[in-house]
Amino acid sequence: MCEHTVKDSGPDQIEAAGSRRRRLWELPTNCHCPLVGVCLPLAMLRRLVNKLLVRPLEGDDYDVHVWAVHECASRNRMSELLQRTLDERFATVLRQFRGLRDAAALHAAWRQAVERGDVAGPFWATLTHPRCDLAMVENVVRDMHMIQHQAGASARVDIQRFEELQKQSAGLGRELDQTRDKAARAADARARELARLTGEALQLRAELAQRDSTIESLRRELDALQAALPDLRDRERLARRVEELEAREQALSDKMAQLRQRFARERQEAAAPLPSPSPSMPPVPAAGSEPTLDLADKTVLCVGGRSGNVPNYRDLLEKEGARFMHHDGGLEQASELLDTSLAAADLVICQTGCISHQAYWRVKDFCKRNGKRCVFVDNPSTSSFSVCLRKVAMPVADGVT
Repeated sequence: MCEHTVKDSGPDQIEAAGSRRRRLWELPTNCHCPLVGVCLPLAMLRRLVNKLLVRPLEGDDYDVHVWAVHECASRNRMSELLQRTLDERFATVLRQFRGLRDAAALHAAWRQAVERGDVAGPFWATLTHPRCDLAMVENVVRDMHMIQHQAGASARVDIQRFEELQKQSAGLGRELDQTRDKAARAADARARELARLTGEALQLRAELAQRDSTIESLRRELDALQAALPDLRDRERLARRVEELEAREQALSDKMAQLRQRFARERQEAAAPLPSPSPSMPPVPAAGSEPTLDLADKTVLCVGGRSGNVPNYRDLLEKEGARFMHHDGGLEQASELLDTSLAAADLVICQTGCISHQAYWRVKDFCKRNGKRCVFVDNPSTSSFSVCLRKVAMPVADGVT
């Protein structure tokens, strides 16, 4: 440790202030130790020392530092090299301090540097400044001495903190390795899942392409069929119109039949009212009315109706002792068979809502020409069929109901 006092500088006594900056060898000897230690890093100092020596200086950093401090006491090649190095290293700071004209401004600049914690360049610029007297040199050296102590204490704290951080770093490193392993396993699992999903996606794309190909093929077939039948849409529209007209005609025919039945009943009731029957005598039918139809051993032809209700129609008629015949009205059975069935029937029940338009007119025309009794039923349900059987004995006009 170098002694930091300037009470007696001997031959290094600072001369009266002038305008020239002082040289390194002109400063008190107690300034050399902090200057070399603070302003020159050890690696740089070793390079400068070995640059002037024929054989590199053997020893540790302390030996290099002591030899360089000893050479600063006089003007020689080493002190001149250190002077040039320090001027070049802190040229910017020297230019800033060159404009300070008095000791007060110089001292204020030094205190600001101490507060900032950047003291290496300002330390060299202050000691070599023309306005730096012995009192200021002592204050600056004392400040630097305490800064070095504080820096040493801070360094020890930093070393302890560094060791703690190293331990924490080792623990974090182990956690990082574990996390990396876990992430690698998760990445492998995701890669396998991605490969599976990619395979499924390729399969779905292939199926989609096949479906699109099939749709396109069917669309071409449809276009070809439409081209072969240019008036297909007109035919469909006309067919729908025909169906509407047939339905309307059927409704009008049913309404006309109902009106004829109503007219016949009212005419008969007005012409021959029935007397009140006595309790001991059975009711006597009105004059001109037909007796109740006996279906025993009679053949009843049902034209049309729902295929699911045909067994029910059969049961109702067979309970009355009648023989049951059925024709679907030309939906599936041949229309030519309808005339044969009509000829063999004693009574015809026509389901107007479930037969073709052609079959309806054939049944109506046949019954009218041959005086065959025919009953028209709008609703093909079993209950409507049962009601129809109860009404077959009602008097009719012209032989057709």
